[in-house]
Parts: sequence; C-alpha cells; structure tokens
Amino acid sequence: MIRKILKWIGIVLGSLVGLLVLAFIVLYIIGGAKWNRIRGNYDVPIETILIPTDPASIARGEHIATIRMCRYCHTETLSGDFETVPGLITLSFPNLTTGAGGVGATNTDNDWVRAIRHGVGHDGRGLLLMPVRVFYYLSDDDLGALIAYLKSLPPVDNELPGTNPLPLGRVMLALGQLPPEATVPDVTMIDHDGPRPVAPQPSVTIEYGQYLAHVCTVCHGPHFNGGTIRTDAEYLAPNLTPGGEVAYWSEEDFIATLRTGMTPGGKQLKDVMPWKYFGQMTDDELKAVWLYLQSLPALEQGKSRVH
Repeated sequence: MIRKILKWIGIVLGSLVGLLVLAFIVLYIIGGAKWNRIRGNYDVPIETILIPTDPASIARGEHIATIRMCRYCHTETLSGDFETVPGLITLSFPNLTTGAGGVGATNTDNDWVRAIRHGVGHDGRGLLLMPVRVFYYLSDDDLGALIAYLKSLPPVDNELPGTNPLPLGRVMLALGQLPPEATVPDVTMIDHDGPRPVAPQPSVTIEYGQYLAHVCTVCHGPHFNGGTIRTDAEYLAPNLTPGGEVAYWSEEDFIATLRTGMTPGGKQLKDVMPWKYFGQMTDDELKAVWLYLQSLPALEQGKSRVH
C-alpha cells in the first residue's frame, strides 16, 4: 500500500515538474517572438542632413554630446558598455567609435540620423534605451554637428554583446513582467513625420532654455514636476517647477548646484542625476535653462513613473 502511495506521489510530482518545464518552454518561445516583434523592422523616413567637417562644428558637436548625456550611457570615450542582470537581460550601450565592435565603422550618415533622431539601427531594428524622444527635437544644425563629432572619434576596440533577454527574461517578457524602459524602444513613441521646432538662436532666453531643457524630461517628466524613475534602484526625480524646492533658489544657486553637485541646502545630488554633464553647459546656457524653468507653472511633485 505504501509503495503504491509513494508511486502515485512520484507520478504526480513528475507530472508537475513536466508541466512546469513545458510551461517554461512555451513562455520562452512566446517571449522570444514578442521580443522580435518589439525590436521589429521599422521603416522610418530617410533624411538628408548636412554633416559639416570644419573644426568649429566638430567642437560644437563635442559640446552637444556632453550636455545631451551621450557620455552618461556610452562612457567617457563613447566606446560603449553593457550591463547584465543575471538570468534576465543584457543591456548594451553601443561602441560609437570606428574601432572593433564600433558602429562608427559601418554607419553611413543616414544611419547616424536614423539612430539618433528616430531610434532605429542600421539593421532597421528599434534601439532600446535610446532616448530619441529627446534627440528627435535636435535641430538639423545641432544634429549635423553631433554626427560630425561622432565620426571624428578616435577608434576604440570594444566588442560588446547585443541587447537581449536571457531565458528567464524571455519568460518574464511573455508574462509582461519586464519594465517597459528595458523592452520598448522609443521608436514606437514618437511621430516620425511630425514637425520639429527650429532651434532658437543661442542666447539667454526662455525659448533657448526650453530647447536645452528638453533633455531633462527623460527623468523629470514632460511637465518638469518630477516623478518616480527606475535604474538600479527606485528614485524620486524632484520637481523642477516653481512648485518645488527650486522656488527658493536663485539663479546662482541653480548654476552652482549643476557645477558642483551640491544643492544650496547642502544635499549631494545622487549619481543617477548626470549633473557632471549638465554642469558643462556654458553660463549663458544654464541661465537660459533657469529662465525657462522659472517660467513654468508651479506644479505639485509628480509621483507617477516617468518613462
């Protein structure tokens, strides 16, 4: 009798294990198919942008690459990096140089434009973690200068793995449990045929400050009143409108905070805030951003997640 009971227990447990393995395989396949649909094959407009070659434009492009956070993800040398969440996903930030493994070795001018402005790689697949919602609004002149600088980079050999979900990550993707910022490319979030504002003349104006501050929306939200962001941990991006702490700051306080990483109240900004790059804006650029932020309506601190 006991042997029969143990036998049936073994059969039941074996069946359960078999079902779990089968479910894992099915979800893995579904997750892989979903991943291929997400990365897709996107047909975006081909735009001809004038890429300058003069030293002044290349220097301008270097400045844009710095203050627009290119080095924040692609490293100081723009030779790329990657992060792996064990079992879940590998996230790759491409090598932008012409060295081994670098996209600069194969990118045409049109490839650069499609990648930066539209979030589509040379293979037509959507680029993850590429904030084209910001870069889409770069003027043609600034985009051309940025590409000119990227094409001038010295080669750095750094071959990187591609961005891909690992087995458990595919299962979680099938179940909708991976965060959208790690799985949904920005190519799906912008109107590729929509108009882009012409960049205002560089000067200490609200209009030029708005143009420069667009990058801040990545973390602080479309209304600049902050929200929850997720990187290696969960953070609350502060409210940059007059409804937040900055209402008590002066222009000098704002500039000093971005130059030093220390608020007027003596609080050190977290590493997730790329102040080291924003702090390399010129005085006039920072003054323009300050003017724009001060012109915003006073809003309450945002709580919802910023995508």
